[in-house]
Amino acid sequence: MSRHNDVGRQGEQAAAKWLKKQGYRLITANYRCRYGEIDIIAQDGDTLVFVEVKTRAAGGLAAGREAVTRSKQAKLRATAQLYLQRLPDATPARFDVLEVTMNPDGTARIEQVKDAF
Repeated sequence: MSRHNDVGRQGEQAAAKWLKKQGYRLITANYRCRYGEIDIIAQDGDTLVFVEVKTRAAGGLAAGREAVTRSKQAKLRATAQLYLQRLPDATPARFDVLEVTMNPDGTARIEQVKDAF
C-alpha cells in the first residue's frame, strides 16, 4: 500500500467522523457502480448528500476541490443517478466536497464545500 492511499483512507475516515459530529447520518462509504465511486453517501435532514473527499497532506500546493474536474463531476453525477434510481421516491440531493488536510500529528482539518457542483 502506498503512502498516498494511507493518507486518503485516513482522510475518508476523518471525513466520516466529522460528518457524524455535524449531525449527518452516514448511509454508505465507497459506493461503487459501473460509472465510478462515491466516497460517502449521507443524509442531512431530508437531503441525500453525495460526498467527494479530497485529502491532502499539510503543506500541499493545490486545494482538494481543484481535483474535482468536470470529468470527475460527470462520473459522480452518473454514479449518483444510478444510486437514486434504487430509491422508491424522489429525494432531494446535493454534491459536497470535503477538503481534508492531514497534519503530521495525525489530526485533520476539514473544510466543507456544500453544493459544490
